[in-house]
Amino acid sequence: MSRVYLVRHASHDRVHSVLCGRMPGVELSEEGRQEARALARRLLGCGAEAVVSSPRERARETASLVAEELGLPFELAPDLDDIDFGDWTGRSFVDLAEDPLWATWNAARSTVRPPGGESMDEAGARALGLLRELAGTSVVVSHCDVIRAVLLQILGLPIDSYDRIAVDPASLSILDLWPGGGRVAGLNERPGAG
Repeated sequence: MSRVYLVRHASHDRVHSVLCGRMPGVELSEEGRQEARALARRLLGCGAEAVVSSPRERARETASLVAEELGLPFELAPDLDDIDFGDWTGRSFVDLAEDPLWATWNAARSTVRPPGGESMDEAGARALGLLRELAGTSVVVSHCDVIRAVLLQILGLPIDSYDRIAVDPASLSILDLWPGGGRVAGLNERPGAG
């Protein structure tokens, strides 16, 4: 069995206003750096042997702060990247609210994909495939909807249930994985949240 501490990157200045996806240059805010440090302190003594991160700046920064505290290097894994939101990348949520396909995406993610992008199921499958290859105990830094998709697959729930699971910035969910199965051992813990 392997244990995965599945972390959503910490906060950035656009976290509630822009669909960043794979947009370059999105870095942690000062609040985000504080969140990542609190998360790193929480993970001390967890037995992690590896820190693995999405290649996005906000995830790399989070992973770097955690890895430094744990005394581990970190590696990048493209399979942990955010969903490819295609033409929606970088658009504000206010702007997206006017797009009928956005409303359909949020109502039926099992049957809709962003224009020019990938489905939530595809993103979850690539990330879970990577997680199943990890041995021992790992800290893995990724993105909200990718983490939601992984959790839903482990729980055997349909992707359209995505909004029933909260995955806050700098949150920690814990997975135990074994060949052919797994379980959610912790969900959306927010170290340092008041």
